[in-house]
Amino acid sequence: MRRTIPLSLYADSRAPTALLAAVMVLGGLGCETPPSRPNVVVIMTDDHATQMMSAYGSNRASTPNLDRIAHEGMIFRNGFCTNPLCAPSRATLITGKYSHKNGQRSNRDTFDGSQPTLPKLMREAGYLTAMIGKWHLKSEPTGFDYWNVLPGQGRYRDPSMIEMGTERRHAGYVSTLITDFAIDWIRNRDTTRPFLLFLHHKAPHGQWVPDNKHEDLFANENVPRPESYDDSYAGRASPIRNATNRLVPNLLARWRTWGAALAKEDPGNLEGEELTEWMYQQYVKDYKRVMVSVDENVGRFLDFLEEEDLANDTLLIYTSDNGKFVGDHSMFDKRLAYEESLRIPLAIRYPRRIAAGGATDAFALNVDLAPTILDYGGVAVPEDVQGRSLRALLEGQQPSDWRNSFYFQYFEPPGGHNVAPHYGVRTMRHKLVRHEVGDGIWELIDLVSDPLEYRNEYENPSYSAEVSALREELQLLRRSLEAAVD
Repeated sequence: MRRTIPLSLYADSRAPTALLAAVMVLGGLGCETPPSRPNVVVIMTDDHATQMMSAYGSNRASTPNLDRIAHEGMIFRNGFCTNPLCAPSRATLITGKYSHKNGQRSNRDTFDGSQPTLPKLMREAGYLTAMIGKWHLKSEPTGFDYWNVLPGQGRYRDPSMIEMGTERRHAGYVSTLITDFAIDWIRNRDTTRPFLLFLHHKAPHGQWVPDNKHEDLFANENVPRPESYDDSYAGRASPIRNATNRLVPNLLARWRTWGAALAKEDPGNLEGEELTEWMYQQYVKDYKRVMVSVDENVGRFLDFLEEEDLANDTLLIYTSDNGKFVGDHSMFDKRLAYEESLRIPLAIRYPRRIAAGGATDAFALNVDLAPTILDYGGVAVPEDVQGRSLRALLEGQQPSDWRNSFYFQYFEPPGGHNVAPHYGVRTMRHKLVRHEVGDGIWELIDLVSDPLEYRNEYENPSYSAEVSALREELQLLRRSLEAAVD
């Protein structure tokens, strides 16, 4: 049954709750004997932040179709990436390994496609495999029966795509085209075999060029500011204060370089807080506009799966490569070890095995997605995979030995955003970060007493026991993951 989401609902982030109550499938687990191996679809966006998804309680965005996945399956309230940058996260998705193990430490690297990967293992096990949309790993995709990808970052309007080595220009909007190609591939597949499809959207990565039909959405709306909007960074370590990812002047300078067509107006003589507010409204509205197109197309794809009688037998994962600052701390981009950057949306639906309406606070990492897919596909997980299958969590059983901390690391040298390499450990309460500047600069954040991450408590004597324990935990994690140990 097709579910049509009225465009007007995207203008009110409170609408999805009532809408979903009316339209979501509440049937629970299927009673028929399921096939031994499900189809698998991974829908990934680029730079979609949890604070801009209504299933996570956003007061700034409405994403009713993405919320369908969460409500009809399980939402992970503590989903994180292990390296808050695009290409490294994509390499982690298809290898199940941290950046230092798969070789994709930064966007500057080229992915080594000769190494074992998830699509190769699934194809060897009899799955059809396809990669459609944003690849962003420089080397040619390997392990796929079919691939059709954007070159580099790709364009929003009339994009070129490289299909099995041949580049072609297409008329239309990128989110719609990627969805069209995915639907066509499923329609024309060999139906005797299960399939693994990566459906990767370009949005909402900059430059945030909306579809023509969405250009005027939110024009008369004043989008609320995030709670941390007025952060002065006074209590943070110097690498945070020195980063150049501020709305003003950094995003403003880029915006002007991109051209007035994006801004639709000029700030004129605005200064100070008024200029920052103008830049925030321009940015957040176009971010929301490109996400409306993603959400509409996700809805169209979900409807297609139902019409083709594939929904019940498909493990469907929605996630993003990393988080994003959307005016949070008056910032844009990602990279930094703030929550907005490290957190990723993660919702997984498989009606045959996963009860609708589930939620968990357990830590789930992007390194876990490959072993989860292998597990459901009946494929042995290689010993060198560093993630862990989420299947037990998805099916309502949290293992007693589930992780209570995780390691993250950002490798890229300071560039246009002047973010220094750093690594750290995150527990349910604390975050310890070592910035690789000089002899090293440490930060400790208490996420319970300071959820907006305003204060560095590393030198606070009251936290000496926590510092000692967290440094020990950090070294244990680095050792177990075969990362460098000080």
